[in-house]
Amino acid sequence: MSEYDYDELGLVAGLEIHQQLDTATKLFCQCPTERREPEASTRRFTRYLHPTRSELGEIDQAALEESRVDREFEYLAYETTCLVEEDDEPPATLDDEALETTLEVAQLMDMNPVDQAHVMRKIVVDGSNTTGFQRSSLIATGGAIETSEGAVGIEDLLLEEESAQRVEETDDGVRFSLDRLGIPLVEIGTKPDISTPEQALEAAERIGMLLRSTGKVKRGLGTIRQDVNVSIADGARVEIKGVQSLDDIDDIVRNEAARQVELVEIRDELEAREAAVGETQDVTDVFEGTDSGVIGGALSSGGSVMAVPLYGFDGLVGREIAPDRRLGTEFSDHAKRHGAGGIFHTDELPAYGVTEDEVEALRDAVGAGSEDAVAIVAADTDIAEASIEAVAERAGTALEGVPEETRDALEDGATRYLRPLPGAARMYPETDVPPVEPDPSEVPEPELLTAKVDRYQDEFDLGAGLAEQVAYGTHMPLFESVVADGIDPTLAATTLESTLTELRRDDVPVEALTETHIEAVLEMVDDGDLPNEGVTDLLEVLSEEPDQSAEEAADDAGLGGADEDEVREAIAEVVERNETQVEEEGMQAFSGLMGECMGALRGKADGDLVSQLLREEIQKRA
Repeated sequence: MSEYDYDELGLVAGLEIHQQLDTATKLFCQCPTERREPEASTRRFTRYLHPTRSELGEIDQAALEESRVDREFEYLAYETTCLVEEDDEPPATLDDEALETTLEVAQLMDMNPVDQAHVMRKIVVDGSNTTGFQRSSLIATGGAIETSEGAVGIEDLLLEEESAQRVEETDDGVRFSLDRLGIPLVEIGTKPDISTPEQALEAAERIGMLLRSTGKVKRGLGTIRQDVNVSIADGARVEIKGVQSLDDIDDIVRNEAARQVELVEIRDELEAREAAVGETQDVTDVFEGTDSGVIGGALSSGGSVMAVPLYGFDGLVGREIAPDRRLGTEFSDHAKRHGAGGIFHTDELPAYGVTEDEVEALRDAVGAGSEDAVAIVAADTDIAEASIEAVAERAGTALEGVPEETRDALEDGATRYLRPLPGAARMYPETDVPPVEPDPSEVPEPELLTAKVDRYQDEFDLGAGLAEQVAYGTHMPLFESVVADGIDPTLAATTLESTLTELRRDDVPVEALTETHIEAVLEMVDDGDLPNEGVTDLLEVLSEEPDQSAEEAADDAGLGGADEDEVREAIAEVVERNETQVEEEGMQAFSGLMGECMGALRGKADGDLVSQLLREEIQKRA
């Protein structure tokens, strides 16, 4: 894909960053914010959701389309799941810890907190909330961040409840897990000041750094998500949801700009051809006795084949508009929303068991000529009818250019249609939660991660690389905590950033380790009960048996510190076994015997002490 002159293209982009906060409890209840495996659920229940009208009596178009798909939503509940999460009890007030962290974020972006924060309901009927809406509160406005291509304004900062985690599709609908629902979430919306893909990535990285500087955000896959709004001068605003990785943002912006360029060119070509979308028709008779497995399967179960003629579309339905995606793929996305497996169209036929004769008969049946295309859907009759109408509607918007819509980010940097762009009709006040008055005067401004790196080098004498690893790593708050308790900074840093990484690479289940485990191991070293060399072994034992305390694990594994007499005795035995080598090589034998001594002591003695005593023993015998 060629790179465009984005200034000439009129590229405009903005970001919405969603970051989970690492609080003790959820935003509107006292349930914990830990994530669990679906297998740990203790019960399940179902809901059917439908859109409601706003204060002005309007229904949001995105919610309305979502409701047209008849689905059952099943929720996995846990032993801690409460009535608020099930929507059987009113929510409590905004969590104080979450509000304070949000105000810290506001300070880092020079934002202005609101005088009074009101909780609003945002209609969401895709099943991700048991209520049918998401609770959200505006906390601050204004502000900016700097990038190498200029400042990017910050429009607003909201405190929201996280949605439920989609677990899997079921025969009747979708299954969700409630452990994520209600975790405090900040949403940061930038102004549309971004003009290149590279600036979008830089802005997202800057915001991510500011968020992590608080030390109060969750880390790991799925804890931060980016939505990207993209448009070009001749296109339309498109919201791309759920970008999981920061590294994908520039590709997402680049691909969306290219997609809109292609759609504009297709519009111009369709206009030149005086193209039009015809009426949908039942063409089941055309495919009686077909060899196509997909179509034959639908017909054998009593289904139908529905078609729509696309006059003047020949060659354009199969035109690529993004990597591995064509205009026909867009049509198919809309059909799938109504239950169809996809579509066939004449730009790709004959194929898939459909013959040339069937293609000609199809064209004749709908009155399509050689310059026209035809799209078909084969499925149960109700699904086929709804799906082909959706295809016809999307084909109609191709005549206009780029439709405003919400799209879903895919792993390969492409996107697919998700739903119409939501409007203001989806918001209305939450009457169960009283407003709060944010007070930023008592909120300290967090230290930036960039400043932490410098401080760790100056104050703790860490190397630049290790200091950066610690400051930007997931264990930064734990590092600061243990160092404040007197643990040696170098020991703490190497344990958290090097030792744990090495164990993970060796497939040791370090995810089973808690902060309490790690703190206890470091304290044992600090108290002289465990040599530095025993840290790796003890952490490995605790990873395999996390129910033990560090002291119990050390005792069971024989990893406690040995006194000097025990060390001397072990070294003497090693030297004695290698007496001939010592007599012949003298101190040259030191390197080989050092490793053997450390192995014999199994991490129970400090390396410096072993080195000193081994040298003394060799000198006596040489």
